[in-house]
Amino acid sequence: MAALAIAGLTIVVAAPASADRIGGSRAEIYSDSNSHYLDYKTDLSEARRELRKDLARADDPADRIDAWAEYRREVADARHDFRKEMAERGVIVRGRPSVSVEPY
Repeated sequence: MAALAIAGLTIVVAAPASADRIGGSRAEIYSDSNSHYLDYKTDLSEARRELRKDLARADDPADRIDAWAEYRREVADARHDFRKEMAERGVIVRGRPSVSVEPY
């Protein structure tokens, strides 16, 4: 019985350390040292560039609507990919990942 109690105590004490190793801090998740976050930022940047080009070429309102719809799809896909990669690392991303953006 005592061995079981000691084993349980070891698990409880080790749990916070393993949680830090798996999850990391918010600053580590949203930093350029996280390759998945860099990929996410790159995808967003590419989507913005594409939107600018598509809007510049738009001849009518339907083209602009299509450009914005494509942009929203690409942003949603990038967000999904980032959340999936982080979940594989044991980190659950709630809400929308925060990225500062330049005006287009």
